[in-house]
Amino acid sequence: MKKIQPLTFLFVLAGLFICLAGYGQAGCKLLQGSPAALTASTAYTFSYWFGIMEFPFLVISVFFAFSTSRALRGGRFGRGFNLLAWGFLVMAIGHLHMQVEHFYGFNLFQTLLGPMAGSIAWFAALVVTWGLSGLGFYSIYKASSNA
Repeated sequence: MKKIQPLTFLFVLAGLFICLAGYGQAGCKLLQGSPAALTASTAYTFSYWFGIMEFPFLVISVFFAFSTSRALRGGRFGRGFNLLAWGFLVMAIGHLHMQVEHFYGFNLFQTLLGPMAGSIAWFAALVVTWGLSGLGFYSIYKASSNA
């Protein structure tokens, strides 16, 4: 099995951050702001930058969750970590959706399904995230306590 090189992973993350300038030209209001406008609402822009900063951590947590699951090669611990990894992935997609809605005002669920069904689909995605994480932790708990 080929090991992932940390330097390659670092370059990919750096490339993603460099692409933010392209997003600024695509209609992202935060990245098109003038210095005077940005200093007028510093707290407001910090919340957006904190939202952007969560993406590398989400990617890292999903990556290591699946890596840990694969390293345990099944079994009760591996099954638990696999459920956690899938829960983290659904959560990461949900956070990406939230940030797109913050930056661009575009809600994919409501666009595809309408306001009511879109809200229900969003809630269902939350339940899937919580359910997968809870089942994963429960599986790990059961494996560690030999119950």
